[in-house]
Amino acid sequence: MNTNFYRVLAAQFLTAFADNAVLFTAITLVMQQASVGSWYIPALQAAFLVAFVTCAPWVGRYADSRPKPKVLFSANLIKAIGGALLLFQVEPLFAYAVIGLGAAAYSPAKYGILPELIDAQILVKANGWIEGSTIVAILAGTLVGAALAEYSVTLALSAVVALYLGSASIALTIRHARVAGGASGRALGDFVRQMRGLLATPRARFSTLGVSLFWAAATVLRVLLVAWAPAVLFLHATTDIALLTLFVAVGIAVGAVLVPRLIPMAYLRRARLAAYAMGFVIMLLASLDSLWPARAALFLAGVCGGLFVVPINAALQEIGHRTIGSGGAVAIQNFFENLAMLIASGVYSLAAGLGAGPVATMASLGMLVVVATLLVSLRLPPDTGALDNGAN
Repeated sequence: MNTNFYRVLAAQFLTAFADNAVLFTAITLVMQQASVGSWYIPALQAAFLVAFVTCAPWVGRYADSRPKPKVLFSANLIKAIGGALLLFQVEPLFAYAVIGLGAAAYSPAKYGILPELIDAQILVKANGWIEGSTIVAILAGTLVGAALAEYSVTLALSAVVALYLGSASIALTIRHARVAGGASGRALGDFVRQMRGLLATPRARFSTLGVSLFWAAATVLRVLLVAWAPAVLFLHATTDIALLTLFVAVGIAVGAVLVPRLIPMAYLRRARLAAYAMGFVIMLLASLDSLWPARAALFLAGVCGGLFVVPINAALQEIGHRTIGSGGAVAIQNFFENLAMLIASGVYSLAAGLGAGPVATMASLGMLVVVATLLVSLRLPPDTGALDNGAN
């Protein structure tokens, strides 16, 4: 690991902290409005995801055609603007969509810069560090954001804007001027061509669809807890609900730490077993009505999720780095995973609006994870004990 990697790590920590603080601040803001229906919170999450889907053909080429530290800087500025809009009481759906636009631009640069700074042999380890620090940021951001928001929404949003600006400042100190590729040609046509190239192998398809499945399930679970916890565990304070997500996040961090020993990239097929386990644990969670068993199940679901998502993330980055460019690969990954998250959030918002109960929704989510894992694992070739060379 070098100094620039740790600067990327610091910038990611601050922006992830702010991302999670602003989510629970926005949820607190919405929950204070008695006229808002149960559909609004999943709709808020969907608003954040719109830019990831609509801007996917452009953000990857943007990240690859410019020095990535400058991309990280500009993306954080957009996030700060979105936080300021919330601070000045602009419609939360619109303001949160602006933050989503910044996040959509940030992600390809964040992940795309890693293969350019880190040797392939330690890329999984670097991803573990990134995911682990992100989880710590999620923990801190969720708890601090929820607590600050209950005390003062204005104070919480002011802190969020400051964190985004701090992350932007750190990004400017990263010494890395490489430009991966040009920006010629039609963005949409190039995006489709890159998508076909990236998904040409079963291994790449499994990685792309697998990471989409994970984030779709995680997104629904996160907003579902806002409805499930009051109904089943009788938790009503935003901070208490945020504490539940802490157990998921800690579990993901533990899973990320275990990945290099249990699921190196050469044995990618093992990741599907963790996804099956995650689905069954979520189904188990639907049957629980006590606080500590629920926390234990959430922790276990997080461990399974970390074991699943970290190796497929690293495999996809390595495949993309050697084929279409790391920024383009991450943009395609973001397109699929955020399309899945947007659809999942939209379906959950519709189901909540129609009166679907949180327990039945929880059980259905776990079952869908198991079935979807089976589908995305079809035609996945046997592990060879060596890194994918693009032939399988």
